[in-house]
Amino acid sequence: MKPSFFILTVFALLLLPTAIPHDYSDALRKSILFFEGQRSGLLPKQQRMSWRGNSALNDGKNLNTDLVGGYYDAGDNIKFHFPMAFTATMLAWSSIDFRSYMSQNDLGHNLIALKWATDYLLKTVSQLPNRIFVQVGETKADHNCWERPEDMDTPRTAFALDAPDPASDLAGEIAAALAAASIAFKQSRPKYSEELLNKAIETFQYADSHRGCYTDNPNVNEAVCPFYCSVNGYKDELLWGAAWLRRATGNDYYLEYLVNNRQAFGQDFNYLEFGWDNKYGGVNVLIAKEIFEKDVSALRAYKDAAEEMMCAYFPETSGPHMSYTPGGLLYKPGSSQLQNTAALSFLLLTYADYLSKSSQQLNCGNHQFPPDSLRRIVKRQVDYVLGDNPMKMSYMVGYGDEYPRQIHHRGASIPSVKVHRKAFGCVQGWNIFASPNPDPNILVGAVIGGPDVDDSFIGKRTNASDTEPTTYINAPFVGLFAYFQSNPTFS
Repeated sequence: MKPSFFILTVFALLLLPTAIPHDYSDALRKSILFFEGQRSGLLPKQQRMSWRGNSALNDGKNLNTDLVGGYYDAGDNIKFHFPMAFTATMLAWSSIDFRSYMSQNDLGHNLIALKWATDYLLKTVSQLPNRIFVQVGETKADHNCWERPEDMDTPRTAFALDAPDPASDLAGEIAAALAAASIAFKQSRPKYSEELLNKAIETFQYADSHRGCYTDNPNVNEAVCPFYCSVNGYKDELLWGAAWLRRATGNDYYLEYLVNNRQAFGQDFNYLEFGWDNKYGGVNVLIAKEIFEKDVSALRAYKDAAEEMMCAYFPETSGPHMSYTPGGLLYKPGSSQLQNTAALSFLLLTYADYLSKSSQQLNCGNHQFPPDSLRRIVKRQVDYVLGDNPMKMSYMVGYGDEYPRQIHHRGASIPSVKVHRKAFGCVQGWNIFASPNPDPNILVGAVIGGPDVDDSFIGKRTNASDTEPTTYINAPFVGLFAYFQSNPTFS
């Protein structure tokens, strides 16, 4: 099928040098700093996002356990463990494959952000093999209030699943996060790395032994859905967890698991997707590294699928193609558009590095593309986010002169507890939500949901799809900014 003139025109724009010079070092530092604004629990003395305070210090009490800490996923005050684990996996992957592009200072801060997540994730699987913790906070009550986390008076109910209840998706993602983090911390914290890996192995065993989605449980389903239901199922997380454990251990058990379950778990489908719910694209790219480096023929089908995904970014190739907005942004239907842009761009840049280090090109039938062709697409995405877009604004809060001043985020929109100690009540907060005033607190580094399919953007906190930040949007951008910080003149 021949690509349309419109697609070719947009793709040609992707290959043009961007008009606005960008400070990728500044973007990298701020993308990591953002995570301090999402912290839950007792904040450390080194807290740099100074307008935040302690919050949710009794989490887990209803189940007689300690679930203090971790991250709020977005602009609300719930701790959803499924997307938090994916966030940790991506922070770890950035630390592993893009380590050489980071300064020691930036790498150190990224590992601090990662450890804040993994310290908490260890708590969520501390009672295996009998119990796994799913979430803290009640979504309906939380979303009925507009309160800063320091003032929360909504129920902090912790939810858990007990064996033999299935939780393959949740446990598989936590296993992936802990295994990836074990690699990231292997040099700097060897004992902690060992602890992470041992718990990753145990968590994967639970995932594989109790197959099914964590939202199959009615009580959990009511708490989690419709926000983080596992719409894509659980089989991709089993492959994802096994892939990271293969990389962390080199154990042939995981190699055989990946080979024996690839087709049965649907790896031939949805290979153009990657995000907190669908890991197939990430599985293929992650495993491809072993083929590039060791030519493990048993895994070649994964690399072939990764190549098909990469070829889909080029309209002159045959087969399915990725979509772009008129302004050149990678686009997939759904809310919080930049979560797709971030995750897919991360895979593109990672695969480009694998190609370069093995002195290979991307083969797409009659077309071959050097690694820099993939990098140019990624650079266009990064520059678009930082302000080279039809709206002429940065979608990273605190970067540049023009960025959204009203974001869908409770903590940012309500005066800080440091300057206004009296609590803002549930109803009182909605007056602030509806206010046209800019946020009193700058959530520096937050990459928000972003524009629509026509590059339009409604920059108000009432429009959550456009203006809400999430941890899993920011995490992949860490690796992207690190690369272009180290290669600022790439074009």
